[in-house]
Parts: sequence; structure tokens; C-alpha cells
Amino acid sequence: MSVTSPGPARGGENRLPTAGRLADNARMIASPPQGPVGVPEAVTAFAAGRPVRAVWQNLLGGLTFEVGRGEGRQFVKWAPHGSGLDLAAEAVRLRWAGRWATVPRVITHGTDDAGSWLATHGLPGRSAVDAHWLRDPGTAVRAIGAGLRALHDALPVADCPFDWSAGSRLAAVRERAAAGRIDPAGLHEDLHHFGTAEQALAALADPPDVDILVVCHGDACAPNTLVGDDGTWTGHVDLGALGVADRWADLAVATWSTRWNYGPGWEEMLLDAYGAAPDAERIAYYRLLWDLSD
Repeated sequence: MSVTSPGPARGGENRLPTAGRLADNARMIASPPQGPVGVPEAVTAFAAGRPVRAVWQNLLGGLTFEVGRGEGRQFVKWAPHGSGLDLAAEAVRLRWAGRWATVPRVITHGTDDAGSWLATHGLPGRSAVDAHWLRDPGTAVRAIGAGLRALHDALPVADCPFDWSAGSRLAAVRERAAAGRIDPAGLHEDLHHFGTAEQALAALADPPDVDILVVCHGDACAPNTLVGDDGTWTGHVDLGALGVADRWADLAVATWSTRWNYGPGWEEMLLDAYGAAPDAERIAYYRLLWDLSD
């Protein structure tokens, strides 16, 4: 069975081609499928005869499908073995975060010989990079900032079992570098002044002091905030890296992604909606850490 994507749907896991990080991380470079997509058996079985639409595809072979229509629609993420995408870990985080925040409710997850999957209920609203919001970026950016602040305020650091600290992430980056998996030429253009992996690692050696410790989203790019028709945020998706860290680990990436998705000039508006003044040192540090990470 194969399906095509007629264009981005409303809410859930849906985004537009500009979403994600513009570097050499295939997990983050993704878009709606541009042609027919084979539907994995696990997705077909879950759909049980309901309509299925492919809405998202990344370069690691990960797929997201919309199952059903309207308010009762559901979404299934699927990843082939060897992709590095840990959907079971995301399911655990969603269940934890769902006690305090508006995130997709997990229906089921599992694995078979072909790959793994995660099925969730849809949420109201559209992705902040839906075509509707690309025509009104100011509203979308304010919703992203306000939504991220609400998420940080809602999730309790003391109860969070997940770590996303600079120290743990830096250790993983060093392992990547030792394995020869960091190519400075693949860094975002803002970071091309780092001519070697060693120079980039040296810049990360001393993390800035923590400003405010929060439970971070872990992938606070614009597409992962959903926005209602009234212009207010309605929920968050893609929390597979959620964990405790300095709030700037999220804010650095959220502001950066406004440039990829809406163009220059929106970063301070996001910070204003969040309620934080710009912090150049922490923004620079966490953007570099983000771009060097898996």
C-alpha cells in the first residue's frame, strides 16, 4: 500500500519544508513527502481501514502518517531500524509531560522486524509553520514564545527523570567527534568560522553558568508549537529529547528557527513573548551545541 501527501494537514505532527535545522543532521532535515510513500504494515494495521495520509518524511527514513480525519484524527510516527530515532523514549517522555502540559496523548508504541512506531491522538491547531502562519509570522512567533514559556513553567524540574544538560550533551558530541562524525563544512552558515571540529569543541569546553533550570522541550524549533485559529498556542509535539537543562538550550534554538522559517527580524519578538532579554553568550553556546549534536 502507498499513499501520497496532498499537502500539510492541520495540527498533529504536520509541518512545512522549511522546518528543522539547516545543518548536516538528517534527523532534522525533513519535509512533507513529495510523492508516493509506502505505508509500513504496522501503520496499516493500526489504521484498521481508516484513511491514511503521509504528512512528514525525514532523511533517515522516518515517516509520520495522519490516520483518520477531523477532530478524531490520530498520528503514527514510524522509523526504520538503524535510524537512531528512539520512539519508545519519546513515548515515555510524552506520558510523563502529559501530566502537566498539552502534548500528544500516547495510544500505543511498538516494534517489529521493519521498524518501530508511536501512535498518538491529534491535538487542535496548526503547526506554527503551516502556510496559514507563514503569512502571519508575527502571530506565530508570539505564540511560540508564549507557548515555550508556558511549557517551561508547567513541567516540574524536581520530578523530571530526563537529562538534557550541556554536560551530558557535550559528552555525546565528543564521542561523535572521536568517531569522525563531525564535519565543520556541514555546520550552519552562522558557525562556519569554526574551521575544525577541534575549534568547535574548544568553544564548548566551558558551558555558561545555568541561568534558569527548566524541563526543556529538546527540539523547540518553530514547527513543534501548534497554534490555534485565534493565534494562541495550543500544544507541543516532538518531545523525544525532553529533559532538564538551562532554558537557553531551548530559547537559542527557538529563536534561531524563526530565521529559517520566517526570515530575519523575529528573534527578539519571540524572546519578548517568552519574557526574557537576549543573552548573546548563552545563545551562541547552545546553538553550537545543537548543531554539533545528533
